[in-house]
Amino acid sequence: MELDAVEFARTRLKFEPDEVQCGILRSTAKRGILLCSRQFGKTTVSAAKAIFRAFTEPRSLIVVASPGERQSGIWMKCAADMLARLGIPKKGDGYNRLSLVLPNGSRIVGLPDAEDKVRGFSGLSMLLIDEASRVSEEMYTAVWPMLAVSDGDLWMMSTPFGKRGFFYEEWAHGGDKWMRVRVPATECSRIKPEFIEEQRSILTIDTFRQEYMCEFAGKGAGVFDRELIEAALSDEVEPL
Repeated sequence: MELDAVEFARTRLKFEPDEVQCGILRSTAKRGILLCSRQFGKTTVSAAKAIFRAFTEPRSLIVVASPGERQSGIWMKCAADMLARLGIPKKGDGYNRLSLVLPNGSRIVGLPDAEDKVRGFSGLSMLLIDEASRVSEEMYTAVWPMLAVSDGDLWMMSTPFGKRGFFYEEWAHGGDKWMRVRVPATECSRIKPEFIEEQRSILTIDTFRQEYMCEFAGKGAGVFDRELIEAALSDEVEPL
């Protein structure tokens, strides 16, 4: 019987996704970007999506990359907890320290942002990049070839971190190959309005806009904001 990803999450993983998370779980997009507020639940929903793929497609290889080993470890713990709800004990693959193996031969592997240590993986069913705005350009370049032969899926999730790097470029200029999902704190029912207003009064404007409103704020590195410069450019003007 064909399983529905949302029902699988609800009944088997004991995870109750909201409307936006349901869309992410059911999406068949090959490329996806989740631009979300802090505490939206990106780790939980991405782990549920990965577990569903690993559980329903035997011998799948899923890799999650992040800025550091600690971040990858947090994601992998969430995935291990979900596997436990399926009655699958935590077991590594014997090669990678952050790894999980399912009885059907599927594997989930967590990688830190270390370009020289991630080469060698291939045939991925799914590649996830967590906290993507903090991952290096070198790492992003190194993981892309893992999808070349298998034509696997790529999803990345993050809050913004300035108008720079591959995460911003793909969100702003990556074209229609990407499914884009933006979820500011004001659209997340689990975050109380009182907390949002408290954070607004505590944080700097740019920090609040990025952490909670999902806006790519400038970092003050130049006199003019990047969007102003890009808006002033025109292909119709002949260079001198």
